[in-house]
Amino acid sequence: MASFKITGGNKLHGEITPQGAKNEALQILCATLLTPEKVTINNIPDIRDVNKLIVLLGKMGVQVEKIKTGTYTFQADTIDLEYMKTEDFVVNGGSLRGSIMIIGPLLARFRKAYMPQPGGDKIGRRRLDTHFIGLQKLGANLDYDEKAYLYKLDARNLEGAYMLLDEASVTGTANILMVAVLAKKKTTVYYVACDPDVLQLCNMLNIMGV
Repeated sequence: MASFKITGGNKLHGEITPQGAKNEALQILCATLLTPEKVTINNIPDIRDVNKLIVLLGKMGVQVEKIKTGTYTFQADTIDLEYMKTEDFVVNGGSLRGSIMIIGPLLARFRKAYMPQPGGDKIGRRRLDTHFIGLQKLGANLDYDEKAYLYKLDARNLEGAYMLLDEASVTGTANILMVAVLAKKKTTVYYVACDPDVLQLCNMLNIMGV
């Protein structure tokens, strides 16, 4: 097993530029699905989960361009919703926990979304109830296809709501935010996650015009 040996007593000096946070990047990348216009994102961390989501977005029809290390542009003007009914989507989407956050922007923009049972690390209870209950309160209908292993959501109308979440889920909060921004009327949500990555998503949504 690898180990670190730390020798103290030395004065610290110098400068570093930390790479972007993984959880923040996953939310921000999914939010690019909200608009057909080009979105430029800087300081994207070069790590497996983030790279897998970028590949998945490309398979969904998002035009992805790497400008330089850590900087990409995304343009979701030709989304292929039929791809999300394929086995390839189930395999690729299901291998990444963060992919659960594509359902919010897809539902908001196209009024329907598909999502396989997400994977990810097994670190205790990681239920999806907060996502689905919140989206249903905004007007979504939910169905699960046991044969295809796909969650299916659709909504004729999305309308703002007043809700209290059952837990302060980070990804659940993100999905609810991304649906609420394109729903009619105002949405007020209590007991939300207030992590820095959620606040950064809020900043992005405001920059996009919310």
